[in-house]
Amino acid sequence: MSKAGCRVFQLDVIHNRATFSCDSEALDCYFQQQVMQDIRRRVTACFVALTGEQVVAGYYTLASTSVPLTGLPAGTAKKLPRYPLVPAVRMRRLAVDQNFKGQGLGGALLADGLHRTFVSDIAAYAMLVDAKDDEAAAFYAHHGFIPLLGSPLSLFLPLATASSF
Repeated sequence: MSKAGCRVFQLDVIHNRATFSCDSEALDCYFQQQVMQDIRRRVTACFVALTGEQVVAGYYTLASTSVPLTGLPAGTAKKLPRYPLVPAVRMRRLAVDQNFKGQGLGGALLADGLHRTFVSDIAAYAMLVDAKDDEAAAFYAHHGFIPLLGSPLSLFLPLATASSF
C-alpha cells in the first residue's frame, strides 16, 4: 500500500496503539484498550497501516458473520441459494489517524480488507459494514456498497464485484 507511505500488517503487541487518534472517541478507545482482547478471543482480526517509522496511520477489523437472505435486495437475493443466512465478512471498524486524513488511506484500507477477504480460502458472499453515520455510509456507497433492506447504515458489497480491489 503506497497511500501515506504505509504498509499494512496484522496488529501485533509491538505496535504502539497509545497515540492513535481519529475523529471518534469510540474508535480510539476500542483500538487503544479493547482490540487485543478481541484478537485473543478470536472474535476479530485487526490490520494496521504503518508508516516507515512504525506509526499507526489507520486500522480496520474483520470478523466472520452472516446476513439474512431476506435483508438483501430482491435482485441480489434471487441469485443466491435459498439458505436463510448468507456467509459474509464484516468490517467492524475502519479508522484513520487525524494526521493522515485526506490522503486516501481510508479507501486504501478498505481495498486491503476487501482483497484479504476475496483471496481467503473461506467462502463468503459479501463484505458487510456498519457505518457510524451518514458521512461514513456515503464513503462506503462511493466504493460500491449497497444498503441492506431497512438498514441504511448497514451496507454490503458482493465479493464477486470486489475482485478488482
